[in-house]
Amino acid sequence: MKPMDYLSCVVVAGFFALLFILAFTNIPKENKDLLNMLLGAWITSFTTVITYYFGSSKSSSRKDETINTMANGKDTK
Repeated sequence: MKPMDYLSCVVVAGFFALLFILAFTNIPKENKDLLNMLLGAWITSFTTVITYYFGSSKSSSRKDETINTMANGKDTK
């Protein structure tokens, strides 16, 4: 796994951990706004990870790796 894959795992796990915290704990009123901003930022990161892995970026990255491998004369299998 590449470092980007590990970071993606952290973002996804953190997203679900934050949702769990919001669902099953009492948040003090003075911290609710901060937590909502954190959730908004985390949703953006989560969406970016999902878009990369299920969108065209991942397959485009694989295609670029294949082209580079073939250009260097190495077998792609």
